Amino acid sequence: MELWGATALTWSHIVSPSLHLSQPLSMRESRRFRIWCGSDQIQKANQMTVSVTGATGFIGRRLVQRLLADNHSVRILTRSRSKAELIFPVKDFPEIKIAEEPGWKDCIQGSTGVVNLAGFPISTRWSSDIKKEIKQSRIRVTSKVVDLINNAPYDIQPKVLVSATAVGYYGTSETEVFDEQSPSGNDYLAEVCREWEATALTVNTDVRLTLVRIGVVLGKEGGALAKMTPLFMMFAGGPLGSGKQWFSWIHLDDIVNLIYEALSNPSYKGVINGTAPNPVRLAELCDQLGNILGRPSWLPVPDFALKAVLGEGACVVLEGQRVLPARAKELGFQFKYPYVKDALKAILSQKVLI
Repeated sequence: MELWGATALTWSHIVSPSLHLSQPLSMRESRRFRIWCGSDQIQKANQMTVSVTGATGFIGRRLVQRLLADNHSVRILTRSRSKAELIFPVKDFPEIKIAEEPGWKDCIQGSTGVVNLAGFPISTRWSSDIKKEIKQSRIRVTSKVVDLINNAPYDIQPKVLVSATAVGYYGTSETEVFDEQSPSGNDYLAEVCREWEATALTVNTDVRLTLVRIGVVLGKEGGALAKMTPLFMMFAGGPLGSGKQWFSWIHLDDIVNLIYEALSNPSYKGVINGTAPNPVRLAELCDQLGNILGRPSWLPVPDFALKAVLGEGACVVLEGQRVLPARAKELGFQFKYPYVKDALKAILSQKVLI
């Protein structure tokens, strides 16, 4: 943290009237004291109060941990207090405030920012009812959050909304390259993302809005990798479908850092792709995973088998898309894991935190 601004603070602004010094400080000691006290004030000024939907999910859990590690206040907006308390037990997380829907209003009012991550998982077999829930769960929560922000008195209204969306916005292709300027696709997931984003865009114009289009998140605690790793360990791993489809991924730490930056950095606004700068074809991902685990990647999962398990949802994996984080790079965001090999090595050497 830069402390140069602290030296401009006067003694009267820093020292509490109740503080008594036994003897005068030398000029060098005085300057050091001013910097120490000033940095404490700066730290307090930079502390955020963040309300989070989807906090019990794969990304949300790690984001909450990151916010708490930096001494920010966290308010969890949930539909199930009991589920939230299982993941964030009061004895281990006494500083967290957990609220079910009737209490969301009080949490959002007075928050510095809101992160909206809630939504029914898409990695399941799609039926007409499931497809309806996938869309409505996202729109319903986003609409409620936006309404609560818009109706908050100005002096206690959040200043930023970071709302998740997905790279499904772009549709699928084995040949095209997508960035934030690319048009939307025309399949079901693209439709979900368009409506999801349109709902977030109704937030008041004086609230900074960042829409993070998230790719496939890699981490040990959940997501795609948690489902793939056991197959490889049983010598049953391999590419899904042709293996030629693009896989736009991001390490869990990087997506959390991107969301964190979007909360605190006023330059982060509009659409930002939450993907690593080096997407890979699925066959390469499986080869890298097999090499790191010491298991072969020779047994492809045929299209019909995947469709039998996931139904229409198999299109997400079987068709793929190549999405680049052009905006994040423009903003100077530093990816901790730009290459999938390094990401996989780091993940598979981790211990599960929650």
